[in-house]
Amino acid sequence: MKAWIIDGKFGLDALRLVERETPRPRAGEVLVRVRAASLNYRDLGVVEGFYFPDQPLPLTPGSDAAGEVVAVGEGVTRVRAGDRVALAFYQGAWIGGGPDRAALGTRTLGGPRQGVLAEYAIADAEGVVRYPEHLTFGEASTLPIAGVTAWQALFTEAQVGPGSVVVVQGTGGVAAFAIQLARAAGARVLATSRSAAKLERARALGAHEAIDTSATPAWDERVLALTEGTGADVVVDVAGGDLRRSVNALRFGGQVSLVGLLGGTTAQLEVVPVIQRRARIQAISVGSREMFEALDRLVGLHRLRPAIARTYPFERADEALAALRAGEHVGKIVVDGATT
Repeated sequence: MKAWIIDGKFGLDALRLVERETPRPRAGEVLVRVRAASLNYRDLGVVEGFYFPDQPLPLTPGSDAAGEVVAVGEGVTRVRAGDRVALAFYQGAWIGGGPDRAALGTRTLGGPRQGVLAEYAIADAEGVVRYPEHLTFGEASTLPIAGVTAWQALFTEAQVGPGSVVVVQGTGGVAAFAIQLARAAGARVLATSRSAAKLERARALGAHEAIDTSATPAWDERVLALTEGTGADVVVDVAGGDLRRSVNALRFGGQVSLVGLLGGTTAQLEVVPVIQRRARIQAISVGSREMFEALDRLVGLHRLRPAIARTYPFERADEALAALRAGEHVGKIVVDGATT
């Protein structure tokens, strides 16, 4: 099979397209023909050696994929050959309830386990999920990380519903899902971005109001003005770095769902406003298979279509990762499966 690998060193310039032996599923595993993969900033961090600097190489990167089951190992009954599935990020390690820290650290796709930028991928039988039939392979490939992360940020760790006010920072993969899901749940959605063009796309995805942070740097004050001083129930914070405005934009008892670190790996935070608002700051790390299945039900019910910024052919996956690093996209960047 064809597969992309990082070999010898980390970095985009170390990515190579090679021929490797097609794996065979062992007991409890399935072999999936990868029809599409979507990219995450995590994948870029793995390729560049940021996330796992001690990761043994060679490694096939990529954490999100959808495709067809082509073979099953001994004892597998959850799925069968021909089923269309998406691969859960935590492979068989987080089915429901609370996460097992030890298992989560060793069973993630695209580092430390082999990833999905290949013609075929091995998955645990407990780590695949059938997805809504109206979705394409490319759309389904965006669900496992971005979709499930947004789900947990809004519904598992917060209780977003009709009448809630949700602020969503940015327009990347998680942000685009958060806008769509919150709108589908009946919430009022306020989107923020430095780009007027991206804010227009956010409106098209379902945002009720758009706040241009290049023109209005004090976006938290604008949120308070739009909510008559009450504040937001949830701020989906994709930046990290400086959490002060996110906290200031909250209502009493509101939550910052921290889903990213685009603003850096250390945070600025003032404790007094957190206490005064009884604010909750909740880190979000994707989610369980049960959350994935709940997400699928809502996506299927509302026939939502995930936002895809651009799709690249398999042979240009390195260009897709470079485009991800540039950060000009709205929604997800997808890589089609290999054609041979």
